[in-house]
Amino acid sequence: MSDMVLKVADYKADLKPIWCAGCGDYGVITPFYQALAEIQAQPKDTVIVSGIGCSGRFPYFCNTYGFHGVHGRAVPTAAGVKIARPDLLVIAVGGDGDGLGIGGGHLPHVARKNVDLTYILIDNSIYGLTKGQSSPTSPLGMKSKTAPYAYVEDPVNPLLMLLAYGASFVARGYSGKPKELKEMFVAALKHKGFSVLHIFSPCVSMNREVTAKTMSEIVKPLPADWDKSNRLRGMEIALDTATFWTGVVYQERRETMDERLAAMEQRVGRYKDLHELFAHYK
Repeated sequence: MSDMVLKVADYKADLKPIWCAGCGDYGVITPFYQALAEIQAQPKDTVIVSGIGCSGRFPYFCNTYGFHGVHGRAVPTAAGVKIARPDLLVIAVGGDGDGLGIGGGHLPHVARKNVDLTYILIDNSIYGLTKGQSSPTSPLGMKSKTAPYAYVEDPVNPLLMLLAYGASFVARGYSGKPKELKEMFVAALKHKGFSVLHIFSPCVSMNREVTAKTMSEIVKPLPADWDKSNRLRGMEIALDTATFWTGVVYQERRETMDERLAAMEQRVGRYKDLHELFAHYK
């Protein structure tokens, strides 16, 4: 199969996506298939790890290896796969509840380690699969099953968090702009290091306040001359909550976890025995 030119259809599993009609996730998975085809990712060398939630179904719809893990653990599980098998293309997929709620504590550590994987964070500002509870990104004042009178907590700012944590590639997209998403997927999958795409994907069943209509009023692409090396400028636009800026916000090249581990293994290999190794570090 590695000698064949793979088409978009080659990345689609026999099981078709079963999200609600009109779900924004359809606008995420289609450009994802297209990006895999553009970079000619080999299905046998690709692993998709997901958590719990609507986005957790992602691996079932892709003709690759997949692992559907427990709630909040997609990113550390994917990191373990990549560290054990650095030759594989590893992708983690999760939602705002999965990745920013129960799994939020993992993000700063995978970011600082710069594990070479791509994390697709699909955000709908609600717990959709479990029927409409408020999530970490639900806006202040939004009503939900767990906040019938109004949400009284300030939402997290995923873009600002990821930039502050030191992720080496940070992009933001919208499921209503699939062409832009495909370009971001390609860039993220080619990036050497921890790449994160924060994608807003409206929930048509449970979230009646943050919708495709309200998002269309605030989504705006970054300027063509945007400086992707300026982390502080990225933080400034992350703080602009009146506009949902989309595009590759920040990118840098620095050593990855697997590169550092490989270098360490080479150093260790120079020593004849453990006594000589320990003497070196005294």
